[in-house]
Amino acid sequence: MGAQLKNTMPLFELNDISFAYPGGKTLLDGVTLRLEPGEVIGLMGDNGSGKSTLLHLGAGLIRPLSGTVRIGGCDCRSEADFVLARRDLGYLLQRSQDQLFCPSVLEDVAFGPLNLGLSAKDAEEAARRMLAELGLEHLAACNGNRLSGGEQRLAALAAVLVMDVKFLFLDEPSNDLDRQARERLLSILRRYNLPALVSSHDPDFLERICTRFVLLEDGRLREIR
Repeated sequence: MGAQLKNTMPLFELNDISFAYPGGKTLLDGVTLRLEPGEVIGLMGDNGSGKSTLLHLGAGLIRPLSGTVRIGGCDCRSEADFVLARRDLGYLLQRSQDQLFCPSVLEDVAFGPLNLGLSAKDAEEAARRMLAELGLEHLAACNGNRLSGGEQRLAALAAVLVMDVKFLFLDEPSNDLDRQARERLLSILRRYNLPALVSSHDPDFLERICTRFVLLEDGRLREIR
């Protein structure tokens, strides 16, 4: 019996994307990128090159001047399209404190499951399980904005992973982390082994988790290995 063909539909695609902020230079000029199952793509580039903008476009937080965004094979053109698609996407923002806005870490982690329709009891149980999986039970009652930078990053990641997402956007995930927090973050990402697009200025971090690398320069994206 012959081997079955695998489903190779990209999880996420940017097709010929162009973008500029009002009155600004063109940041993205005909950018095309595909994230396949099993891939972790390292997105490199100088400050101001448009890496965070690319992630924002991919998540539907801003809209391109031209080109299309596809998630799970579906075109995302309206906010309603992105609302559905974002259920598959876990986005770890560059500023983790922006994802920690509830009185406690437990409530921050339970927030997503509540929005998906879980009861308060079930959402709390899911949040407690996730914090336990990541060894963060001791942070449950803490206010996220009073944590260290490393603790904030891990708490924000718990709030992403509890959503049972299919792939990740990670924006400067190792930024401002000490060695211990950085190693713990790497360990968690390896354990969950999710496809990801990782924007970072930290080449060692990227080397340790990425399967290929792209460079954003002068509005264009090119594969570097």
